Amino acid sequence: MAKNELPPGIPGAEADGAAGKGKGKLIIIIVVALVLAIGLSVGGTLMFLNKGGDEAPPAEAVAAAPVRQPAIYQELAPAFVVNFNHNGRQRYMQVTLSLMSRDQLALDELKVHMPLLRNRLVMLFSSQDFATLASPDGKEALRQQATASVQELAQKETGKLVVEQVLFTNFVLQ
Repeated sequence: MAKNELPPGIPGAEADGAAGKGKGKLIIIIVVALVLAIGLSVGGTLMFLNKGGDEAPPAEAVAAAPVRQPAIYQELAPAFVVNFNHNGRQRYMQVTLSLMSRDQLALDELKVHMPLLRNRLVMLFSSQDFATLASPDGKEALRQQATASVQELAQKETGKLVVEQVLFTNFVLQ
């Protein structure tokens, strides 16, 4: 006979039934306690990780973080061609340039002054030493001089720094 089928008059029959109900209640209480502990643990972790996350960042922090605009490139066409007299021999340099900016409106303002800008660059290029331009360092120095010259003109004519860099897209010495 099974334990549950014992007649009520036999000793131990009621003790086993009460013990079975007590163990069931104990298991339910332990499971509820575990679920509660897990819930509190997850809730505490989320609260700890999101501490201050619900607040909006201060306006100063938003204003202090500049948004970097994508680069805009303006090619200067036609290419610049200048001549040199190097050791009694006629030499030529052809350079194609692009201006890198991040403000299209300011770049459009600078386009009005393109003849002045091209004149400055032709004068800069024609004043260079041919032997110096043959080295990579000489080309980089010329690029930096061209950038400084264009930025100076842009600051003078438009009142703002329009061009970040002047880039050589083609450079030929002959």
